[in-house]
Amino acid sequence: MLTELRIRNFAIIDAVVLPLAPGLNVLSGETGAGKSIIVGALGLLIGERATADLVRPGADRALVEGTFELGDAPELRSQLDERGIECDDGVLVLKREVPATTGGRARAWINGTAVTASVLSDIGRALINVHGQHEAQSLLDPEAQRRILDAFAGAQTHAAAVAKAFGALASARHAVADLKARRDAAQKRADYLQHVARELLDAKLIEGEEQKLDDEARRLSHAEELRAIAGEIAAVIEGEEGAVLSQLGALQKPLAALQRIDPSVARLQELYDAAYYALEELVREVAAYGDGIEHDPARLADVERRRDLIFRLVKKYGGSIAAALETGREARAELSLLDSAALDLRELDESVATAEAALREAAVALSRARQKAASKLAREVEAQFPGLGLEDGKFHVALAARAETGAMGAEDVEFRVALNVGHDARPLSRVASGGELARVMLALKTILAGVDRVPTLIFDEVDAGIGGKVGQQVGDAMRRVAAHHQVFAITHLPQIASRAHHHIRVHKGAKDGVTTADIEVLGGDARVEEIARMLGGDSDSATSRAHAREQIATAQAARPSHTLDGSTKPTAPRPAGTSARTPRRG
Repeated sequence: MLTELRIRNFAIIDAVVLPLAPGLNVLSGETGAGKSIIVGALGLLIGERATADLVRPGADRALVEGTFELGDAPELRSQLDERGIECDDGVLVLKREVPATTGGRARAWINGTAVTASVLSDIGRALINVHGQHEAQSLLDPEAQRRILDAFAGAQTHAAAVAKAFGALASARHAVADLKARRDAAQKRADYLQHVARELLDAKLIEGEEQKLDDEARRLSHAEELRAIAGEIAAVIEGEEGAVLSQLGALQKPLAALQRIDPSVARLQELYDAAYYALEELVREVAAYGDGIEHDPARLADVERRRDLIFRLVKKYGGSIAAALETGREARAELSLLDSAALDLRELDESVATAEAALREAAVALSRARQKAASKLAREVEAQFPGLGLEDGKFHVALAARAETGAMGAEDVEFRVALNVGHDARPLSRVASGGELARVMLALKTILAGVDRVPTLIFDEVDAGIGGKVGQQVGDAMRRVAAHHQVFAITHLPQIASRAHHHIRVHKGAKDGVTTADIEVLGGDARVEEIARMLGGDSDSATSRAHAREQIATAQAARPSHTLDGSTKPTAPRPAGTSARTPRRG
């Protein structure tokens, strides 16, 4: 649950620390005091768009930080582990910073780890669900209605199995279509492919062959010149007159005399011997090279023909011998496809049939769960309607068979309502007003509270357009939802505010000549005064205060308050400035 919300330099808010508690939290205040701005700040923690105009005038950045206690949330902890975010003590701090400069980039952190807005959204939306008249419009989305029914039916596993089976079927069908397309293309290109395969096989290309042929052609073209040069080198080293070896041999005698006088120069003899032997080896190698050079015009012609063939094939099939060889392999593979396609298609058709059977089986199980849950959900929602001022309302869950089973199942789900006597049930989008949609949503939330895994629900003025007894009924419904969730409601109705476990008031003031909003946790007389104000009377008059006390007493006596752990106990207002649990700062 959300234990504390800290907001700084956001819109008209200078600095606010908002403590929250288990159960039903209510935020009240004059129109324009900044109630919905607080919901907007919460939106930043679930990844909503951050813009520079959100920053308070004169500030360089806005900051929103929420501290959550996770409790038993294995799926969320698993998500955190996957992203390398530590949460050893069960406390999670989400933080978002928005710069005042238009080109600046908003930043986000979870428990001190920098994250993207997408990751912040994934984690934030698993912790907070915001509902208002705008969010109630999501009920008009068929996919949202399907998800609600599946959640109520406990059919998420069935739905996941259908989606997985449909994915497998789609993959199998794609494999069949791909193989057929490749087979048909090969049939159209068969003559060309055979020509390519035969031409490249006959050529017997070898990678690296080009360089070897170039070297050989160069030697053959300059055979006489190369033999002459080799002979010249050999003559210089081992010729008859003035040869290098002859002159080097003359050094042996003085070198020996040098060693007799000074034996320490024995190393010079070693160097002399090495030089002499090296020159002898050089002469042998040069002579062998020269003897190996032959003037062979026939061989040169063969080499040039081979080079021309390689040049033509390389130019035709990819620019290199490696590319040409790959072209040949691809051509042979396409041709082999013509021989193996029939067998492969039979195997793939069998896999398609298997996947279709698996999808049918999974879809039947999902359809049964939906059919069983549809009438039960309708009855339970209808039972909530009178308590929300929709006494004549009827709710129906229609399941329309689809022409073909898809990833979402074999039927479309549609919520229909009749909110007036004598009217047939029609789709929500064609019947309900904004206020009615909000109350239908609240009825569904009341029913789904036990299975909804999002711990904190935010209701932003879903009471707009209602009052009196209906407002009281809406407050009771929120209190029932608060038995399973932490609920945070922005309201202008005393009937709802009087039913809160934790009451916070926002008020507007000024700081350094700039409008600002601040909050106060209400209890005792301060809460009575706020309820009296909301009732429309003079909050200082004895009559208004008595009426406010009566509202609070009636609300608290209406039914025991269910805490988030499932226990029940009488509820009393908390003293001002306190909350059910001391929030931990991140």
